[in-house]
Amino acid sequence: MSENPADASRTVVAGPQRMTPSEAFVETLVANDVTDIFGIMGSAFMDAMDIFAPAGIRLVPVVHEQGAAHMADGYARVSGRHGVVIGQNGPGISNCVTAIAAAYWAHSPVVIVTPETGTMGMGLGGFQEANQLPMFQEFTKYQAHVNNPNRMAEFTGRAFDRAMSEIGPTQLNIPRDYFYGDITTEIPRPNRLDRGAGGEKSLNEAAELLAAAEFPVIISGGGVVMADGVDACKALAERLGAPVVNSYLHNDSFPASHPQWCGPLGYQGSKAAMKLIAQADVVVALGSRLGPFGTLPQHGMDYWPKNAKIIQIDADHKMLGLVKKITVGICGDAREAAAALTERLAGRTLDCDATRERRAAVMKAEQDAWEEELGGWTHEKDPFSLDMIAEQEEEEGDWLHPREVLRELERAMPPRVMVSTDIGNINSVANSYLRFEEPRSFFAPMSFGNCGYALPTIIGAKAAAMDRPAISYAGDGAWGMSMGEIMTAVRHDIPVTAVVFHNRQWGAEKKNQVDFYNRRFVAGELENESFAAIAEAMGADGIVVEKLSDVGPALQKAVDAQMNEGRTTVIEIMCTRELGDPFRRDALSKPVRYLEKYQDYV
Repeated sequence: MSENPADASRTVVAGPQRMTPSEAFVETLVANDVTDIFGIMGSAFMDAMDIFAPAGIRLVPVVHEQGAAHMADGYARVSGRHGVVIGQNGPGISNCVTAIAAAYWAHSPVVIVTPETGTMGMGLGGFQEANQLPMFQEFTKYQAHVNNPNRMAEFTGRAFDRAMSEIGPTQLNIPRDYFYGDITTEIPRPNRLDRGAGGEKSLNEAAELLAAAEFPVIISGGGVVMADGVDACKALAERLGAPVVNSYLHNDSFPASHPQWCGPLGYQGSKAAMKLIAQADVVVALGSRLGPFGTLPQHGMDYWPKNAKIIQIDADHKMLGLVKKITVGICGDAREAAAALTERLAGRTLDCDATRERRAAVMKAEQDAWEEELGGWTHEKDPFSLDMIAEQEEEEGDWLHPREVLRELERAMPPRVMVSTDIGNINSVANSYLRFEEPRSFFAPMSFGNCGYALPTIIGAKAAAMDRPAISYAGDGAWGMSMGEIMTAVRHDIPVTAVVFHNRQWGAEKKNQVDFYNRRFVAGELENESFAAIAEAMGADGIVVEKLSDVGPALQKAVDAQMNEGRTTVIEIMCTRELGDPFRRDALSKPVRYLEKYQDYV
């Protein structure tokens, strides 16, 4: 937990009391155990902000409000508590939209507090006026609008309750004049759901499917992390002798050291995971919505098992059967559901018991084959990448292969590390190399796929877990969108380590220009100053890495400075311009041109 002001009082007033709406708002924050808020100060909520400190609440001022909302996301995903973001009405709030969308697809309980134009000025086109509820309509689970100062505590409490019960962001919209006044109100106590395992009928049906399965496979998804259900998932997997694969970008949902861990599905995932799930006759999707991007063909394999029976377990009933056809849907908590299934299978003779040793041998063979392939995969081998490697060998300077760098970073990772990755080509390739031993360790922008995610998110994660090493990955394009938040880390003593892959290009989109547009590069090239030097100008440490042998030591040095000296470090790694596979080969079509002046552009 983050450090609070020394004189902070965390005692919530009891019973109906006379107070101002600002006091009601702040007391409700205290009731929900809020200790940190991310944002930029503003006059719209200054009356409440004035009493944050005596309430034991720290406002962490950021460089840009998008970064604040990402920090709230990272904070929530590590702590399991709410992440809170606040800003000035109008532009301060609109700056948060992208990050709240990312939190929505991460199922992160972020509460965004959106002070709004005063009620007597609404509709007049005044300074910083905006209709703020529609901005977040698509990306929040619940929107609370304080329509009367007397209801401040009620709506504030409900926004916090619904963020947890709906498992996602909520919005608390407050006209700025409603922070003032004289009310009598009672501070609501938090209302948290006790999620069960699911319906008896669906659990029994699932148990019967598993009892008859010969090659069951478990997908461990983000719901396992959110439910603190890794141990329950392990128990079910060990009873079945089943391979466990991570859902896309949830590499922390099962320990990598476990013999039944087979790696992540989805883009740039594990071939072992894909080959094993392809053999499944029953799949248990535990805490996974089975999102389309996480089950697409990859490495030339359309691996999703067409004839397998699918048991899907999700806390949100709307996700059951939404993307993939399922046999049994269980609306329940991932941990409780896994435990209930394990209990139902205890003491029974299962069909898969007879194949346990054979399946273990198959699993081991696929794991070993993938590790051997990954270890020998030093660079990309497509024609463009080979051309880029040859070209850069002729240039002055040393340029490193991204895959070799990612392997060295993996080997140098400290215990209990937290890693966030941005969107982009090298970051996506990193999916194959990121392994974790405990949950709440891996953060990515999920389906929204926005740039500028990794650095602010890892700052928020670090604020929630100062005792854990925090590392972010970003390419040079995405880095440019968020690198200013290095100043936030330095100013407010939230030290992190940022790895920047400097390959001078927008790699993910440039790959599409290679595959579909005959290497006609438009706006894809980036010529940058030294990011390490920029970091030093912002008060952080900077390290430039040009030799493979320096990658691991650089990371170790930076993490040591983070954990023992409270220093933030930017590690700038000079990479070749080679490119991994595109996100989706079906996302574009070969160009067709009818007008004569464009005939050569095919």
